Amino acid sequence: MTTKDGRNRADGEDDSDSGNGSNAGNAGGADERPAMAEVMRAVTSELSELLQSEPAGVSALKGTDQGWTAQVEVVEIPRIPDTTSVMASYRVDLDRKGRIVGYERTGRYARGRVER
Repeated sequence: MTTKDGRNRADGEDDSDSGNGSNAGNAGGADERPAMAEVMRAVTSELSELLQSEPAGVSALKGTDQGWTAQVEVVEIPRIPDTTSVMASYRVDLDRKGRIVGYERTGRYARGRVER
């Protein structure tokens, strides 16, 4: 089957979501989500206020039935050289409008560490 914009989709897949992080195809507007870029800016700004630390970046962001889930990396203990700084990874849950409803630290690591 094809979507309204002509893309192919699997059977049973909802035609209302165009896959770009917003429900722009939803004529009602009540269920409309902000764009992913807006959510990324909002989560880093709001988490910065809550933690009193500047996030280094958003490593993951995905839409959920309740809103959004983001993985945000934060410098917890800055050190010199920078590669020895202690980083923390936070899972952040957001509502459909992109506001934080919960967060939790899921790990800590040295900034210079490379996963294998």
